[in-house]
Amino acid sequence: MRTEIRRRRRTGRAWLLSSVFAAVGLVVAVAASAAVPQNSSPPTISGTAREGSTLTAADGTWANTPTSFTYQWQRCASDGTACGDISGAASKTYTLVTGDVAHTVRVVVTAVNADGKASASSAASDVVGSKNGPTNDVKPAVSGTATVGESLSVTNGSWTPTPTSFTRQWQRCGGDGTDCVNIDGATGQTYGVRSADVGNRLRALVTAHTASGQTSAVSNTSAVVTSTTVTTTQTTTTIVTTPAHKAPTLRFLSLRRIGMQVYARFRVCDESPGTIRITERDNKARALPYTRHLSVRIVSCGSFTRHWLLLPRYRTPGRVVVTLRAADRTGALSRLVSRSLLIR
Repeated sequence: MRTEIRRRRRTGRAWLLSSVFAAVGLVVAVAASAAVPQNSSPPTISGTAREGSTLTAADGTWANTPTSFTYQWQRCASDGTACGDISGAASKTYTLVTGDVAHTVRVVVTAVNADGKASASSAASDVVGSKNGPTNDVKPAVSGTATVGESLSVTNGSWTPTPTSFTRQWQRCGGDGTDCVNIDGATGQTYGVRSADVGNRLRALVTAHTASGQTSAVSNTSAVVTSTTVTTTQTTTTIVTTPAHKAPTLRFLSLRRIGMQVYARFRVCDESPGTIRITERDNKARALPYTRHLSVRIVSCGSFTRHWLLLPRYRTPGRVVVTLRAADRTGALSRLVSRSLLIR
C-alpha cells in the first residue's frame, strides 16, 4: 500500500513539472510572436511615373527593429487593383519599362528580424506614361450636377504637344475621394450618374495620345452623389431613391508567418450589422491554389486576426500571395485585397 502511495506521489510531481514547462514554453512562444516586425506606416514610392524613369521605395515605419528589408515590385491595373509580381523586380529601386505603360505599380516591402518577417504594400503610383508621351499642363476638370439622373462631363485638359486623340475612364471613389476604382463601360466624355453612385464621388482618368506615346492625368472629384429631386410648376415632388446596397469594404492590415502558421490581420466594414464571410485564397507559382472560408461578426466595422497552417506545397522557396474578399448577407462582394509572403 505504501509503495502504491509513493508511486502516485511521484506521478503527480512529474505531471506538475510538465505542466509548468508547457506554460513557460507558451509564454516564450507568445513573446517571440510579439517581436515579429509590425508595420505602423506603409511604404511609399518616389519618382516620376513615366517609362524609363526610376522609382524608389521608402521602407515605411516598423516596430520591433527590423534588421533587413526585401522588396517586390508589382504591376497593377490603372485603378491600382489586380496587382501581380513583376519578374526580377526585387530591388529598392525599379526602372519603368514599356510593359508598365497604362498601368500603375506598387512595391511590397518585407521587414525581417530574428523572430520572423512581415510585409506591407505601398499605395499604387500614378498611371505610367510613355517615354515620349505628351506633357499635361492643365489637368482635366469634371463639371455637372452630382445627382442621380444627371450627367457629368470631363474636359481634356491642356497638353504639350497637342494630342491626336483622347480616351477616358470614369472612376467611382469613396465619400472622402479615396479608393477610386474603374466603372465598367464608363469611357465617354460624359457620364450618367446612377443610383450605385449615391454617397460616392466620381472622377475621370483622361489619357492623351500622340504618335510618340501616351500620358494619363486624373481630374478633380465631383461632389458626393445624392438622390433625385424633381420640381414642376405646380408642386415639388421628392422622389425618394433608396440608395443601392453598398458592398462591404475590406482592408488588409498585415500578413506574417510564424513557423508554419500564417497570420492575417484585416479590417472589414459594412452598412448592416451581422456576419461577414471572408474568402481566403493561397496562390503560388506552379502550385495549386487553396481556398478557405472564414467568418466574422461586425456591428459596423471591426479588425480581426485569423491564422492557418501553411500547406506543404507552399513551403518551398518562392512568394505566396494571399488574397481576401468579403461578402455580406446579401452576397455583395468587396474588392479583392492581397498581401504576399516570401518563403526562403
